Amino acid sequence: MEQEKVIQIKDLKVYYKKNNSYLRGKNRHMVIKGISLDVYEGEILGIAGESGCGKSTLAKAIVGMNKEIDGEIIQKYSDAQMVFQDPYSSLNPKKKIGWLLKEPLKVDRYKKWTSEEMEQRAKEIMQAIGLPLELLDRYPSQLSGGQRQRVSIGVALMRSPKVLIADEPVSALDVTIQAQILELLRTLHKEMGITILFISHDLRVIYQLCDHVAVMNGGIIKEYGVPKEIYRRPKSEYTMELLKAAGIR
Repeated sequence: MEQEKVIQIKDLKVYYKKNNSYLRGKNRHMVIKGISLDVYEGEILGIAGESGCGKSTLAKAIVGMNKEIDGEIIQKYSDAQMVFQDPYSSLNPKKKIGWLLKEPLKVDRYKKWTSEEMEQRAKEIMQAIGLPLELLDRYPSQLSGGQRQRVSIGVALMRSPKVLIADEPVSALDVTIQAQILELLRTLHKEMGITILFISHDLRVIYQLCDHVAVMNGGIIKEYGVPKEIYRRPKSEYTMELLKAAGIR
């Protein structure tokens, strides 16, 4: 049975404005240069490439954070949520963990949550992300880096999205904590059936976690396929150089 597409990207171009100009045309710099890519229901798709290749720009375009685009992004679901690289900067340091988790429910357009329902949902998510309930009454600064990243994932999961976009979610963590967060993502993927778009410059991490990988460079996709096949027989010189730099070839 063929998997259903949850995201279809067709000839996508994403621009940044030059010199804070709101004029179109030559005052725009093209960052994504005509990408076409499908994301399938229930898969973990890795987007790999060096810093500056356009990975994060692509992710932000999917969730609507980049408005200057041409082409199409067709989504089966409208609830894709994003987890960022640095949880300390993405979590309001003046708010407690319980408040941060409940905030997405307060602005839910599809359901009016009672205080009791929000409290219960926060507890459910704390259990799902492997954190003790006493942390609900703490501030982000009182948590470790790994705990903060778990909270960031929890915030993204509060409204039960079908698609999770994780932008370099483990690159700021040490190797031991990286492994724990990757295992958490595997568990959430398995138990919730969530589709994950996983962005990373680390090809070893991509290999461990992802069903497919798209290798990006200069705003285009250089190569796409199953990690095992691409890593063994890369068709692109750029992919080969990445693998060598990672010590894989």
